[in-house]
This record gives sequence, C-alpha cells and structure tokens, in this order.
Amino acid sequence: MRTREQEVEPLINLSEITEVELLILKRMREFTIGEHSSMFHGTGFDFVGLRDWQAGDRFEAIDWAQSSLNNFSPLVVREFEQPTTSGVILVADRSASTRCGADPSAKGDRRGMQIATLIARSIATIGMSAVFFQDSIGLVTFDEGFKTLGAVRPRIGKGQVIHCLEAYQDGHGLQDLNNSGSLSATLTGFSRKTSMMPVISDFLFDDAPAFLTELSQVDNVHDVFIMMVDAAFAFELPRVSAGWVEVYDVETGNTRMMSRRELSRQSERIRTWQDDISRQAKALDLDVVRLGIDQVKFDVALIEWVAERRLRRRK
Repeated sequence: MRTREQEVEPLINLSEITEVELLILKRMREFTIGEHSSMFHGTGFDFVGLRDWQAGDRFEAIDWAQSSLNNFSPLVVREFEQPTTSGVILVADRSASTRCGADPSAKGDRRGMQIATLIARSIATIGMSAVFFQDSIGLVTFDEGFKTLGAVRPRIGKGQVIHCLEAYQDGHGLQDLNNSGSLSATLTGFSRKTSMMPVISDFLFDDAPAFLTELSQVDNVHDVFIMMVDAAFAFELPRVSAGWVEVYDVETGNTRMMSRRELSRQSERIRTWQDDISRQAKALDLDVVRLGIDQVKFDVALIEWVAERRLRRRK
C-alpha cells in the first residue's frame, strides 16, 4: 500500500477528464439531436457479477447489501454489460522514454509535461468518446523491447476509462498478457470481435519499423491506426558549456559521449526520425495522427477524428 508521501501526481486528473467529457458532449451534440438514426445498440443491460468499487463508478451501482458483509471496505458494485457493435482496444507505450519530458521550469503548455502525459490524455479522450458511443474499452500496454505486455480486459463505462488510466500510469490492475511469440497474433487475438485499435506511442525505439509491419498484419482484422506523440519538445535541451557531455539512454541503460553541437540537435533528430516512421506507416496503409502539446487543438482534433472514424465504420 502506498503512503501519501509515495503517491505521485497523476498524468491526468479527474477534473481534466471531466473537461474532456464535457468537450466530447459538446462536439458530439449534433449526433444526438435532430433526425439522426440511433447510434446506440443493444437490448438492455445484463447483470454479469460483482466487483470492488473504482473511482468514477456511479453510486447507484453500489450493492449496499453485499458491501455491508465486508464492513463497506471496499464498497462492492453490481456490474452490467450491454451488447455493443464495436469495441476500442487502446495499445499504449509504457516504455521508459515516455516518462521523459520538458523541464518543470519551462514556459507555456510544455511546462513539466511528459510524453506519457500526452499518451494518458489520448487514452482519456478516446476512452470517453467510446463511453459516448457505448462501446467497450480495453487496454494493452507494452514496454521497451515488448518484453512485457499488460492488459485490461474490455468493459463499458466511465469507470473503465479511469481504471485504464490508472493502470497505464502505475501498472496496477494490469494483467499479464501472454505473448504467443508473434506480437501481431497476440494483439489480434486479444479481442474476439473486430475493434478500433489506436496505437499510441512516441515510436522512439529501434524496432519501430518491425513493429509497424506487425501492426499492418493486425489491421487485416482490427481497425488499426497510429497515434504518434510529437516528442521533439522533450529533447529541446538547455545549453551546456562543456564541449562533450555524457548522455544516458533510459531504455537500454547505455551511455555515450556526445558533443555539445550534437546534443543541441537532438530535437531535430527526433523530429526527423518520427517523420520517417510516419512515412513508413503510411506506406503500409496505416493512418497516422500526430499529437502535439497544444491541449485545445489536441482534444478537438482527436475527438473529431475518432468520431469520423467510428461513424465511418458503421456505414
């Protein structure tokens, strides 16, 4: 159990999730009024069991009788499931490079921002969009070298989105996902039905081209698209007086000497690498969305893009 001193600042807090939710409702209002066919499917909610209460669950769902048996610690909620036509499986990068970011003393939107912050905001935005459409939401995470795969099985509701965010940040609640030996086969088999599968990463790893090839195979079954975090902001490093600097790779653990001039060009190198990865993805017929640090443009563009993608799949 973590003490208060050990708790870390969440990548995205509940108030920010609420802002995303309200923005989604505002942008999607045109699809819920007027002469539009219903986008919600299913004959009702089916009781599937009981589980511990999670942040974001409605209090109406609490089973007070069952909760009293364990002295209300924890609270127990009744879980329901509604048949849906679609699902969303978020594939998110939890490698060490995503915890790098801008200096907390930086100005503007990038102040203290990590790459993981943008990934978490993407999870929240796509997840809350799925809640709007009453689609199930699941999560698959990967680390450097794809050594460890974690998963949150698909479920419906805002509480599931919050659970996915917590699982992405600290790993709690992630189930080990057995790698079948083929990453494409593992991802393809995770969901029994065809799902929208956004892959959210900075793609700052050597195996990125091979990973894209695997994803192109998954795209034969699921609707895969790439969400690439523009990570150049995290490598805009302060000026140094030394002619040579020792740098440390957080993922491989390797160190190397780098000249001051080379160090100052890291941001440019990252941008060039990501541009090349984007071209390779498009060559494999994978759509690419670039994610910047401007939160307003980020949310609006992502919401509308995902909505268009979701509605296009229903036609």
